Amino acid sequence: MCYSARVRQSLHDLMKKFGATVDWEGFELLFRQRLDDGTIKVSRALEDNFREPANPIAQKTRDHILAFRKAQASAWEQDLFKQKKRLADANRSLQVKETKKAREDVRIATDKIDTYLERLSDFKRDDTRPNDGRIFPMYFAPVIVNDGGRRVIRPMRYTCRLAGKPMAYDRKFPGTYNARRDNLEGFWSQVYGKSHAILWVDSFFENVPTHLFEKRQLAEGEKETNTVLHFQPNPPEPMIVACLWSHWSGKEGPDLDSFAAITDEPPPEISATGHQRCIISLQSQNVDEWLAPEDVPKARLEAILSDCVPAFYEHRKAA
Repeated sequence: MCYSARVRQSLHDLMKKFGATVDWEGFELLFRQRLDDGTIKVSRALEDNFREPANPIAQKTRDHILAFRKAQASAWEQDLFKQKKRLADANRSLQVKETKKAREDVRIATDKIDTYLERLSDFKRDDTRPNDGRIFPMYFAPVIVNDGGRRVIRPMRYTCRLAGKPMAYDRKFPGTYNARRDNLEGFWSQVYGKSHAILWVDSFFENVPTHLFEKRQLAEGEKETNTVLHFQPNPPEPMIVACLWSHWSGKEGPDLDSFAAITDEPPPEISATGHQRCIISLQSQNVDEWLAPEDVPKARLEAILSDCVPAFYEHRKAA
């Protein structure tokens, strides 16, 4: 399972690399909806596309981003004030009498104050950092699809809600950010061979059972824990990741475009870490067929998925 990835999200770079156009209206709608729906998640890298708007629609998008940041900062500043008051009250209480509650209030308030200060500082910075493009399940990211013979860059959510499923499906089955290759003709049959996409990825992160990573059995009474590993391909070339997507509409909520990355059996170096899945990096010459699969035989699609880019995936423990 690819639970997180560093994704290349520069719309300019995606246009240049893949000869794609941008669905500017789709991005404007996403950021407008976020003003009223705080559950919509995007990475810093996606927002950065609109620092210097290239057209009037991008300018509107920029305005939505600034309005969201202003409202978010105001909410954090209010919470920061509450936590500072909580900390001061707890310290005054401890001067009178040592209590478990006051100590716990000091710990919690201190942690939250640090968190809010870090968030507010992050809003103000202008530099670019490696994790700015990192996405997790339920984050929106730019993917490339085929629309009438044109490659188009659209924002989609990384956790696929298939058409016809209820909104509650997202919570009931949260693992639909990945599509197992051995289930493409099963659960994913309504989109496999019909609605394909690609995601441009630098590296990815996986949760691996710690005891498997350490190549040992669980000790008696030991509870299973996870170690987060960061995998990077060598040679260090960005991966064109094979994805499926679906357009959802219903009375329960707004229309949603969402996607899942296809995973397959891992190469030996990933398997040796204790992880048993790997995203599929497509060969660039196969992208046209992958994005327009309607007239491509299933046997050819399977061949495309098997003809992945050869790479050795180095790993290290994530910070």
